[in-house]
Amino acid sequence: MFVSAIIAAGGRGERLGGDVFKQLRKLNGSTVLELSIKSFDESACINEIVVVLPSELFDSPPDFLESTKTTIRVVKGGRKRHDSVKAGLEVVSEKSDVVVIHDAARPFCTTDLIEKTVKEASISGAAIAAVPVFDTVKKIYRREEVSVIGSTLNRDEIVLAQTPQAFRIGIIRDAIAQDQGKRETSDEAAIVERSGHEVHIVSGDPCNIKITTVSDLRRAKAMSESRDGEFFPGVRVGVGYDLHRLVAGRRLILGGIEIPSQVGLLGHSDADVVCHAVSDAILGAANAGDIGQMFPDDDHKWKDVSSIKLLQEIRDVISKQGFEVGNIDIVVVAERPKISSFSDAIKQCVAEALSIKPFQVSIKGKTNEGVDAVGRGEAIAVHAIASLICRRERSGDEG
Repeated sequence: MFVSAIIAAGGRGERLGGDVFKQLRKLNGSTVLELSIKSFDESACINEIVVVLPSELFDSPPDFLESTKTTIRVVKGGRKRHDSVKAGLEVVSEKSDVVVIHDAARPFCTTDLIEKTVKEASISGAAIAAVPVFDTVKKIYRREEVSVIGSTLNRDEIVLAQTPQAFRIGIIRDAIAQDQGKRETSDEAAIVERSGHEVHIVSGDPCNIKITTVSDLRRAKAMSESRDGEFFPGVRVGVGYDLHRLVAGRRLILGGIEIPSQVGLLGHSDADVVCHAVSDAILGAANAGDIGQMFPDDDHKWKDVSSIKLLQEIRDVISKQGFEVGNIDIVVVAERPKISSFSDAIKQCVAEALSIKPFQVSIKGKTNEGVDAVGRGEAIAVHAIASLICRRERSGDEG
């Protein structure tokens, strides 16, 4: 079976605004169009790719179109989607059995979804990817300047259509010939439906979003950072907590700052409870274990070590994974000392250890109102939240 793919990239993305073509917007260093083509180029079932471009890009096609494994033809799009798809169909190979059409504005289509859709179309003649609707769906009508609910639809009978959409070559050509652009349509399945042919559904992918608005683009940018082949947000958050007992004969170190006190915190290292909670928050956000795993208390190497040094080690670990610290929020729970007197110095010290600015670190003090060991002044507890930002660059196996 010979399968041709048509990537519909003839639009300009006017609803997105700006003077850059939507398909040339960057996601994680690659254009939307490049990402949309990539899965088709990697799919074992695709024999050729036809890319439909607006006239301005057709005259000077993007360079990456010359570096694909699959044969690519570039054609000039028309004024409407119907015209662009028709132009693509006119140049597909004579050997083509099935044509699969995909919106260039959907950069997260997978090879699996492509192959499922093509397989179903080869059997039934026409198939599209679609996802179920989970919200309640209302049909409305306009009455003067007001929108009014006309009826509530059965969401079990409704799906949200996606691309890819695949068709046996004869079916899509006949449908387009019958339609002749008489009615505006947003996908080829509607044209095939009107021609009287049944269109089958394959299970779509919620991540296969279409970029139409600015909010869609923001979501796509967050999704475009991937690790181990899975999408994950460009900002990650972790929570840390630690508690140490106060004893005589120890220095009191909080956030790398030595604080005058007759008692200090007990621990294998310098027992800096602020740095420990921050460390666990950062490691949690990076899904990189915890401070006990990284610096075990039965390893003499870490005996009485400065916890600021541990924080620097953790900074280097997450940097190699492609993360940087966005911000830190710290709550110190202690009867004494009053944290406000030392907060600026602590913020400066923690920020330097993490290679960020002091304004990215927040610290505040609370008491435990005399409740439990902390309230009796026998211990200090710290809660911390850290956000990590995923950079584009990654090293080694982290992609």
